[in-house]
Amino acid sequence: MMARASNQLSRFNVTSLALGLAFLYLPIVILVIYSFNASRLVTVWGGWSLRWYGEFFGDGAMLDAAWMSFRVGATSATLATLLGTLAAVALSRGERFRGRTLFSGMLYAPLVMPEVITGLSLLLLFVAINAERGFWTVTIAHTTLTMCFVAVVVQARLGALDRSLEEAAMDLGCDPAQAFLRVTLPLILPSIAAGWMLAFTLSLDDLVIASFTTGPGSATLPIRIYSEVRLGVKPEINAICTLIIGLIAVVIVVASFASKLSNARGESAAPL
Repeated sequence: MMARASNQLSRFNVTSLALGLAFLYLPIVILVIYSFNASRLVTVWGGWSLRWYGEFFGDGAMLDAAWMSFRVGATSATLATLLGTLAAVALSRGERFRGRTLFSGMLYAPLVMPEVITGLSLLLLFVAINAERGFWTVTIAHTTLTMCFVAVVVQARLGALDRSLEEAAMDLGCDPAQAFLRVTLPLILPSIAAGWMLAFTLSLDDLVIASFTTGPGSATLPIRIYSEVRLGVKPEINAICTLIIGLIAVVIVVASFASKLSNARGESAAPL
């Protein structure tokens, strides 16, 4: 009886949950609703309209910033996925190599390092080597930021795999590289895809590091939105943010599906 009572939601718990969800998501819901506002004033409702979405797709500067963000996000996510996956394999399968603790600490440092410090240190590096700030400097910075997140996702999946599958492949004639490509890689591929989408989302959302490493003519979408908001919130900004929310929601759904697929593959392969 006591266990059953403890599992039931009390009125206090339901109220606390509702208030917490409202605090987190009510501002987003209001932003999405007002993105369809026909009025030029963001605080005055003037009826339903798609006017501001048309304004966004007709704004050349904003579209250029959005294209810049997508190019940086896709490139940095691809590089971060490649490097993060290799790092995860090294940490999971090379447990006794010299310098493992130092390597692990340096890999995961961006997880706890303030973005201001990361952005400033990268800025000093680019200035020291006289690198022209633009697309590639932002891409390198975002790769540095997101690689550790990919490594965490892939390493967690590698740790959950049954290593006897690789050993069985090697017993059947595969060398370690072939065993990884034919057995391990297909099993961790959904987690690699999830890591890529996480890295892409983080790059698309970043403002602090990009503001340190970007140059003239290479502003990303968050930088452009921030510069517009400082002069006053325009209804067009609500439409842009709604599109970004929709994109991130799609990425989260796909990543969740990839994670479930990865777990299902691992469970189906375990009896073998």
